Amino acid sequence: MSEPKVIMVSSDEERFKVDQVVAEKSVTIKNMIRDLNPDGLTEDFEVPVSTIRANVLSKVLEWCEHHKTTVFPDEDDEDAKKTAPIEEWDRTFFRVDQEMLYEIILAANFLNITPLRDSGCKIVAEMIRGKSPEELRKVFNITNDFTAEEEAAIRRENEWAEDR
Repeated sequence: MSEPKVIMVSSDEERFKVDQVVAEKSVTIKNMIRDLNPDGLTEDFEVPVSTIRANVLSKVLEWCEHHKTTVFPDEDDEDAKKTAPIEEWDRTFFRVDQEMLYEIILAANFLNITPLRDSGCKIVAEMIRGKSPEELRKVFNITNDFTAEEEAAIRRENEWAEDR
């Protein structure tokens, strides 16, 4: 007989049947399974994930499947988390449009999958690093609603933060 599966149900009612070890990359799901099945899973266990659309959940589960045996730095080791490089597989995984990138980060945060959330945030940080305000507006499609005078005043107030 096969091992019981965790069935994750997206907001649009799509069902994803995954191994327990994959589902438990999410601390939220792991705790839910432990709390509701203290003796372990004996049959398939359905989990509604009503805030995550199927296309996003599919990507999150793809990441969890790839990393099911990966050991990540300890949650409390901030230095190790900050300095850990983004693996090439993860860089490829995050080659998605910005909306999907943000939704993956939000889903990882909701499901408490810290390494996925942190990698996504590092990708966003790389998109920001070294860019001028004008470049950032273009990358993130932000309209500049400041007048020239307002922008000059803000630059004067914050000149201490500029690179020199």
